[in-house]
Amino acid sequence: MQLTGLHVPLVTPFAADGTVDLASLERLAHDTLADGADGLVALGTTGEPATLTPAERVAVIDRIGGVCTEHRAVFTVGAGSNATADTADALGGIDPRADFALVVVPYYTRPSEAGVVEHYRRIAAASPVPLIVYDIPQRTGRTLSLDTLLDLAAIDGVGGFKHAAGAVTETTVRLLAAINTSTPGAVSVLAGDDPFAAAVLALGGHGAISASANVAAGEFAALLAAWREHRLEEARVIGGALAGLSAALFAEPNPTVIKGVLAAQGRIATPAVRLPLLPASDGAVAAAVELVRVTVAA
Repeated sequence: MQLTGLHVPLVTPFAADGTVDLASLERLAHDTLADGADGLVALGTTGEPATLTPAERVAVIDRIGGVCTEHRAVFTVGAGSNATADTADALGGIDPRADFALVVVPYYTRPSEAGVVEHYRRIAAASPVPLIVYDIPQRTGRTLSLDTLLDLAAIDGVGGFKHAAGAVTETTVRLLAAINTSTPGAVSVLAGDDPFAAAVLALGGHGAISASANVAAGEFAALLAAWREHRLEEARVIGGALAGLSAALFAEPNPTVIKGVLAAQGRIATPAVRLPLLPASDGAVAAAVELVRVTVAA
C-alpha cells in the first residue's frame, strides 16, 4: 500500500518513578487515532528510543501496535542505526504487526552517497516490510542529492521518504515532481519538518509524519484533508497556524516542549525526559500551551 495521511511519532511518557508509563502511552495512542491520525510511529526520535532499554522498547512497540491493530491504523516502527548489519538484523526481527519501518540515513560516520544507497539496498532485502527513508541531514550530517534520493526510491522495498531537510529546497521541489511524475502511487514523500508540512503538501506531498500532532492531531488531519479536497484557502490558513504552533513546540529540544504541554493538559502524568535531555523551561511550555489553546479552539 502507498503510505499517505497523518502519522504521529508518539512520545514515550514516563511515570514519577522514571519508568515507562504504558497506561498513558496507550491512552495517548487511542486519542491520537480518534482525533484523525491515519497511523502511529513507535520509537521515532520523538519517543526517545536511544534512552530506552531493550525491554522498554519491546513494551512500547507492543502497546502501540496493539492500539493500531484495534483501530486498523497503519503501524510504523522506528528501527536501525548507522551500522548496516545491525540494522538488517533489527529489521529481520521487526514486530509482525508493523506495516512500515522508519529507518534513518546512517549518521555520524557520514558515508558517501553511494554508501547510503548500498546501505538501504542491503537492509531492504532483509526487511519483511517496506522502508521509509528518514532523511534529516541536520541530524545525520549527510545531505543527499536529488539523484541519490531517486536511486533510493528505485530500490525494491523502499516505500517512501520522511523528508526533513530543514527547509523547502530545490531538491524538495524536484523530488516531489519526479516522484509524482515517474512513480505515481509507488513511493511516498511525507513531510517530516512540521513547520513546512503545508508547503510540502502543496507541492504534492503524500502526507506527514508529525511530532507536533502529539498535541494537535485533529488540526494536522484537517490540514491534510483540506489539501486533499482542494480547499486551498482553508489549507493555507490551517497551515500557517500550525507552522507557528510547531515552531513553539520545537523552541527547545524535541520532545521536551511537547511533553510539557501534554503534562500541562493532564494527558500524561509527567513532563519527564531522560538525559541528556532536560525538561523544557516553564516559559517555553506556557507559550506553547497558549498557542495550542488558540489553534485548537480555532
